[in-house]
Amino acid sequence: MRARKSLGQNFLMHARIAERIVLVADIKHDDVVLEIGPGTGMLTKELLKKAKKVIAVEADKELFEKLQTTFVSEVAGGRLELIHGDIRAFDISSLPKSYALVANIPYYLTGEIFRMFLEASNQPSFMTLLVQREVADRIVARDKKESILSLSVKAYGTPKREFLVPRGAFVPAPNVDSAVLTISDISRKNFSTKAEEEQFFKLLHVGFAHKRKLVQNNLKEFVSEKALRVAGVHEGARAEDLTLSTWLKLARSH
Repeated sequence: MRARKSLGQNFLMHARIAERIVLVADIKHDDVVLEIGPGTGMLTKELLKKAKKVIAVEADKELFEKLQTTFVSEVAGGRLELIHGDIRAFDISSLPKSYALVANIPYYLTGEIFRMFLEASNQPSFMTLLVQREVADRIVARDKKESILSLSVKAYGTPKREFLVPRGAFVPAPNVDSAVLTISDISRKNFSTKAEEEQFFKLLHVGFAHKRKLVQNNLKEFVSEKALRVAGVHEGARAEDLTLSTWLKLARSH
């Protein structure tokens, strides 16, 4: 199939990697799985071996029609629901509770997909995504430096970089290597109210607005010196040095 640059398509062509993705996703026989951008159906095929049902959303009309032919019996049997459309327009509330999200996502939509699903009222129970290696490393903070992205993900679940996927596993090959990232234990347990959740993200964006500045200078109009001390923020700290628990303490002190 011809990949469309406008849709950020890089088709996964290795069945063994698709098998391994499903393995780390730990799909159970009664799981309903949402797949974004099934493409040629390589991952879809493996998901169907494990899941109760797969709901696959494909933006490319030509690929959507081809998938309908490839999986005609699975669609007829109700085990696969194919939807032609942009995932950004998808109604998450239409999904059953505790669904799983497993996908090889277009890289340009990575941040948007994290926000869309982690902040949704109907969150997935877990997510397993093929993303850029650099993004996976930033989310798990392999260099021990936090970012808005890493803290935003950790506020809702536990991220783990599972394994690397070389660029040669895709057609066309992207310019970077990829990694499989899982996010487990997804919930809102860190926030007692919607206001607290909103305050957390407001503080994050203010705190990281000037990364080279000390975090106490970035936050001085929003958080008192006493609150910073109580949260354990030392004088020389920058935003990237603060852990998730520290940011949560600051949000609750406001």
